[in-house]
Amino acid sequence: MFIHMVLFEIKEREVAKYRKDSLMWAEYAKRAKGFISYSTFKRYDYKNQYVSVYRWDKKSRNDAFMRKFHDYLVNKSKAKVKALGYYDIKAIDNLS
Repeated sequence: MFIHMVLFEIKEREVAKYRKDSLMWAEYAKRAKGFISYSTFKRYDYKNQYVSVYRWDKKSRNDAFMRKFHDYLVNKSKAKVKALGYYDIKAIDNLS
């Protein structure tokens, strides 16, 4: 499994818009091959930080999605956010 995470700083007045934007991104991702799931998290002990987490079956599928939709979805998004970091992670062990 491949995980793509984006850490954002978002002012309180922008959070509702960010959450709506995030679900819009997830709806587009949901239609893409290899998409597994999407989640939004609020970071504890850090003011105004949120993480968007996308799970894919493999990195190449995430890359194809980003090439096709990234700029389009950035332009459609309403929230003013500051990206603090992008993280690409590969799962190596799982326990449910």
